[in-house]
Amino acid sequence: MSNTMRGVYTGLAKIRRTVFSEVARLAYQGGADAEGNGEGNASDYSWVDELPYKIIPGDVAAYRESVFLERAVVGERIRLAMGLPLQGMDKPAKLSDGVAEAAKPETYYQPPLINVIKFACNACEDNVYRVMPSACQGCLAHPCREICPKGAITFKDKKAFIDHSKCIKCGRCAQVCPYQAIHHHVRPCAEACGMNAIGSDEHGRAQIDYDKCVSCGQCLVNCPFGAIADKSQIFQVIQAVRAGDEVIAEVAPAFVGQFGGKGNVDKLREAFRDLGFSGMEEVALGADLCAVQEARDFLDEVPEKIPFMGTSCCPAWSVMAKKEFPEHADCVSMALTPMTLTARLIRKQHPNAKIVFVGPCAAKKLEAMRRSVKSEVDFVLTFEEMAGMMDAKGIDYTKLAGEGSSDFDVASADGRGFAVSGGVATAVANAIHRVHPDREVKVANAEGLSECRKMMKMATKGKYDGYLLEGMACPGGCVAGAGTLQAINKTTGAVKMYAKKSPNKNATDNEYIGYIPELERPGDGIHIHADEAEAIAVQETFEAQKPRE
Repeated sequence: MSNTMRGVYTGLAKIRRTVFSEVARLAYQGGADAEGNGEGNASDYSWVDELPYKIIPGDVAAYRESVFLERAVVGERIRLAMGLPLQGMDKPAKLSDGVAEAAKPETYYQPPLINVIKFACNACEDNVYRVMPSACQGCLAHPCREICPKGAITFKDKKAFIDHSKCIKCGRCAQVCPYQAIHHHVRPCAEACGMNAIGSDEHGRAQIDYDKCVSCGQCLVNCPFGAIADKSQIFQVIQAVRAGDEVIAEVAPAFVGQFGGKGNVDKLREAFRDLGFSGMEEVALGADLCAVQEARDFLDEVPEKIPFMGTSCCPAWSVMAKKEFPEHADCVSMALTPMTLTARLIRKQHPNAKIVFVGPCAAKKLEAMRRSVKSEVDFVLTFEEMAGMMDAKGIDYTKLAGEGSSDFDVASADGRGFAVSGGVATAVANAIHRVHPDREVKVANAEGLSECRKMMKMATKGKYDGYLLEGMACPGGCVAGAGTLQAINKTTGAVKMYAKKSPNKNATDNEYIGYIPELERPGDGIHIHADEAEAIAVQETFEAQKPRE
């Protein structure tokens, strides 16, 4: 799985983040013009049409072949950042079309969540072997020709030549070339997709199969042309804040180091207060509850009722496993995710609040579109989107004093560790050992959906009987999610250091563990392994991705 651009601040990253900042800035200004002059008319959204010219000024292209193309791409990304559908280039339309409806706080983005901006796509070659003439030495041995099972390689002007009408893409020629002169061209977005959901349309441009896509978001951060983007709720969240609603953020454990500094949670609470939020809580609280629930399920069910158990917190992994291995769907924990558990915990004390999950994950947006979750989590934002909001309000996280309070006690070190690969399984195993110190808990974990699939295949063949399986769609864990801002290794270290500061080591130390029965509701599927309920949840996930007619 490609991960080459992660942690590198590119021109594309700058454009992406500038779009979020400008959309947030104008949302806070409530209809001001593109120069930020006053309040403006709340029903006049002509400023949206002016934004591409502010983001891409002048008449000389900096990235693509023309400034017009650059502005067109930015325009589509602006619409997606406001939760609006793409417009394309096949008919005249104003960028601001539909903004009035999107401005309502209760508006939810229409599917699909992940979108390909067709005219931005480079139509990259996918799964093609090509000879690099400058590297080919026309050697006497010709091992590439000799090993090809289909006779697809000949020599022209003393250089190897591949006949693609015969090539079966086995890759043997590339393996034996002593000069590495044969290169395997793979479309970056397709290589990053662990669901094999990205193909090509009739023009060779990327096309997403929404019957396969689980919104892991890896394609978003691996397309070098910025042709793939997901929809955001920045605009709607800010409208809710400006309307005076009680808006509370719940922040995923991977937040540490994302905004600079070393993860002071009090600074983050102050930042959210300055953004207009009523409060902020750590999702690590819900991670504690999730770990304890999964520990109980493991003790109750493995191996007497099910041969192994997979963790539930990564929605992309769990949906993939349940869809592709339906006969073993009950082997993936039905415990509610930390996002949902934390939201329910908050809602016990703030029943009328609008709850915003802020994290690293595009798949959480898809999870929140399920009927069973939408009633708990009103909005989902990524760290990158939240950074845009901070920039719009001129907030420097590192310079904040760190003021704020919590309604709940501190999450455990294990709960905070959910953000890194292996952290979920460790938390569950430690919770099991608190109850049964001598119980052996064999663990296997996989990162990236391709590796998760391999792990699941081995498990269904009996290779992992009695095991606890941790699946993470993003290589490295949640710290590598599509909505993160920092290098993966840097954030991993920061999360581990922050976790060590917790006075509570184990998830069972969380005083809200006793609330778990109260947080469960009919239809959740907890403890009952209801195949029908799970099938509905999985189907809802894929239906939420499909474009509406």
